[in-house]
Amino acid sequence: MNAGIRVAALADIDVGAGIAVGKSVTGTADDIALLRDEHGTVWALDDTCSHADASLAEGWIEDGHVECPLHASRFCLETGAVDGLPATKGVCPHRVEVRDGEVFLFPNEAPGS
Repeated sequence: MNAGIRVAALADIDVGAGIAVGKSVTGTADDIALLRDEHGTVWALDDTCSHADASLAEGWIEDGHVECPLHASRFCLETGAVDGLPATKGVCPHRVEVRDGEVFLFPNEAPGS
């Protein structure tokens, strides 16, 4: 069973903010944004906005979405689906677990699997 990759301490991610984990760590095609919503839940999405070259880890998190800091496209934290123009394509979500205050990432594994 895959135990995931330890990528951060929960304390490293402020509520309502995000951090990017480099693709050299994750082995993915894109960096991965770890995003902590207003309830303290951590989500993981591909970091690069599908509309333009902007980091979603630098975006605004609200109501289950992250808003791109460049052109305000919105993406669902759970599914990566786009929910606001100008982006028309979603981003890939990844499974994440928090255990004993540590954040573990399961790259390319869908949340809930």
